[in-house]
Amino acid sequence: MPMETAAVLSRLQKQCSKAEYCRSDMYRKALKALEGDAEAAARVVAALVEERYVDDARFASAFAREKAALQGWGPVKIRFQLRAKGVSEADIAAGLAEVEPAAASDKLGRVLAAKARSLEGDPQRKLKLLKFGLSRGYEYDAVEAALKDLL
Repeated sequence: MPMETAAVLSRLQKQCSKAEYCRSDMYRKALKALEGDAEAAARVVAALVEERYVDDARFASAFAREKAALQGWGPVKIRFQLRAKGVSEADIAAGLAEVEPAAASDKLGRVLAAKARSLEGDPQRKLKLLKFGLSRGYEYDAVEAALKDLL
């Protein structure tokens, strides 16, 4: 038996008050709780957005800051992940603008330095470091510049 819409809304409001979520995450959670009732799930998400529990711009900013600072992700990977969550390009751009370029560059340098230590003596070290930096979501030019400083 599906949960009542009001109960689902209340539960999701409580979740949203503890952490940032995007519309697509909340829709998926509402859809699951309402056992596939897409219309009711859409109403729940609309209520969450209207009451400002869910805001994709706020989510994009928090996501970008967290991933850049804690996981060391670059702007390419952050943009890709936000797109996958259905966040608009304008909200993604605003979120990425909140990431300090100097801090991101420092983080890239630290991440590459740590990886370089694990690759001591490897004949393909530079190539592997380049691929590693790209896989973390940094642009080629940024990775190349960081490698020039490192090697």
